[in-house]
Amino acid sequence: MIYLRLFLEFLEIGAVSFGGGYGMISLIREVVLENGWLTEEELLDFIAVAESTPGPIAVNIATFIGSSQGGILGSAAATFGVVLPAFVIILLIAAVLKNVHKYRPVQGFIEGIKPAVVALITGTTIVMGLSAFLGFDCVGDAIAVNVKAIALFAVLVVLSTVFKKVTGKNISPIAMIVFSGVIGVIFMG
Repeated sequence: MIYLRLFLEFLEIGAVSFGGGYGMISLIREVVLENGWLTEEELLDFIAVAESTPGPIAVNIATFIGSSQGGILGSAAATFGVVLPAFVIILLIAAVLKNVHKYRPVQGFIEGIKPAVVALITGTTIVMGLSAFLGFDCVGDAIAVNVKAIALFAVLVVLSTVFKKVTGKNISPIAMIVFSGVIGVIFMG
């Protein structure tokens, strides 16, 4: 049954992922591709939409994937699965340990997992970048350069840099997403 499968897969992702939604993307990618729920391209589209909609990215992705596989019930199953572990853990921590950060083992644990989270995010970014810009999904694939995507990326980097130099502030991520969406519609159809 797809609903149980969605719930269990996203429950596992929610239970073993650290570092928030971006830390979960590599696990979500692995599960989605293993199960054949989406192609790499479709997953990239879902991530782009999830990033540009309100709410946590992991919850948005789970909701979109669940919906694509099982409609409203699939959406609810995947979303509940990804949220449940964090909810239970935070509830337990709040109930048992009021000031959890003051304990040295907790501080050590958090400091220890930071490099792993950064590595997961970096690895996922590289894999997604290779796919989006070069059409390269695995070793042996032919390279198909996506000139429009590379050009849009370059424009966004230049825009962000110029904005920072002129105003002394970082450009709003919302503005970047809206701008890139508009440019995408205009130039990529």
